[in-house]
Amino acid sequence: MVSVRVPLREARDASYDILIDRGILARLPVLLAADCPATAYAVISDSQVAKLYGEHVVSALRAAGMTAELFNFPAGEWNKTRDTWTALCDRMLAAHFGRDGAVVAVGGGVTGDLAGFVAATYYRGIPWVQVPTTLLAMIDSSIGGKTGIDTLRGKNLLGAFHQPRLVVADLDVLATLSLPQLAAGMAEAIKHAAIADAEYFAALERSAVPVTADAAALERVVARSIEIKAEIVAADEREAGRRAALNFGHTVGHALEATSGFALLHGEAVAIGMAVEARLAETMGVAEGGTARRIAEALEWHGLPAAIPEGTNAEAVIDAMRHDKKARGGVLRFALPSRVGKLGPNALGEWTVAPSDALLRQTLEAGLVPD
Repeated sequence: MVSVRVPLREARDASYDILIDRGILARLPVLLAADCPATAYAVISDSQVAKLYGEHVVSALRAAGMTAELFNFPAGEWNKTRDTWTALCDRMLAAHFGRDGAVVAVGGGVTGDLAGFVAATYYRGIPWVQVPTTLLAMIDSSIGGKTGIDTLRGKNLLGAFHQPRLVVADLDVLATLSLPQLAAGMAEAIKHAAIADAEYFAALERSAVPVTADAAALERVVARSIEIKAEIVAADEREAGRRAALNFGHTVGHALEATSGFALLHGEAVAIGMAVEARLAETMGVAEGGTARRIAEALEWHGLPAAIPEGTNAEAVIDAMRHDKKARGGVLRFALPSRVGKLGPNALGEWTVAPSDALLRQTLEAGLVPD
């Protein structure tokens, strides 16, 4: 088993471990008893994962003498809403879960965001544990304590920082994922490499086959990406500076998700966002030449798109970006790498830059798939 510590500086008692292994899900009752003891556990999963793993987790906890109940919700990003959050909280209240209870999020990024927000707000905050079941959640969204729900204005506009007590990453669950879902997770791996580790990026570039087709390589990717994400989160728990680097690709990506009606998987949207934002970085003189090409080629090699889908309206995407939670005073700001493997503060100590509307529009239009 690999254990990666997230040593939080602002609240050391909130530091936690990320455990990575095969078959570790079977040890969940013991792990919960040690790291997140509670009188009862609310296991939250979407309607698809509930059948695959949620019911199994509840049965395992009950077999260990623990009180546990499954709370599911309809699968899909479009269900990560205030209505779903309210319904889950109301059902937990009706089941008499108290402040001495805990939440166990079993699922992908949507489940983690939503269940984490339930945990952050239920009785003003109860403990919770992340059990990610997708590659993307395993290496990225389950780490860092960001929780939230979407609104009509955009993704994750309502939320809270609420760190989990533990993250349990069972590599065996990845076998149930489709190839598109695995590829979507690789978007975050490529992002981690692009902003923080040139050698890691080079390894992804020169892999003989896409990482998703090589079990051993996939294990190494999970471990390295978790290390990078954990280190950045530990240095900047509430995104006051360095953590902004993790937003590379997400400003454009979130807007593409919203304007597509979530037809794009999150990882697919982020992949396109990285390709577009890397071109923006070169055009602005922030990144050295060739950065955008390398990132786009790495994305495509691992089965991800690098061009904006046909029929996308650039103005609609820009309008959606204006509602992004990272905008400041109505001005769009982007976290852009200076070269592959490095994204750092500029001469003014800022981790983000603000392009002109005209340059942003030009870059978006250049990334459109030809009709």
